[in-house]
Amino acid sequence: MVITCSDTRTPDTDTSGQLIHTLLKGQGHSVVAYHLVKDEPAQIKGRIAEGLMDEAVHAIIINGGTGISKRDSTFEAVDAMLEKRLVGFGEIFRYLTYQDIGSPAIMSRATAGIIKGRVLFSTPGSENAVRLAMEKLILPELGHLVKELTK
Repeated sequence: MVITCSDTRTPDTDTSGQLIHTLLKGQGHSVVAYHLVKDEPAQIKGRIAEGLMDEAVHAIIINGGTGISKRDSTFEAVDAMLEKRLVGFGEIFRYLTYQDIGSPAIMSRATAGIIKGRVLFSTPGSENAVRLAMEKLILPELGHLVKELTK
């Protein structure tokens, strides 16, 4: 499942959500659901809850709303739902981002964790951030994570 959190994007302008979809398909994964929601905690939590009720959803990848502006609330919505946190994802993502753009990397609140037997990733919404997270961290490990969660 792919969820884009944005107050300004539309399905036609959601290039980051489209990129996630393309990269997943390119690696043989299927995308069974896609949602574009406002950066509102109730909407974000609602879409995550819908995904958790669908047995075909093994992973949820969210982009957007991980910054520090007043409207950025994705982190709070996601973090409140996680049962286990994969803190290494956020740490390594920020390290890789730092190598790319320098000190603004400290403003990223990218996170990941486990919720009801599914892995959830939350990345910033920029295409560059999505590409970095997907190519360097999520895609190389996604199959292994899902396998571990279905043991």
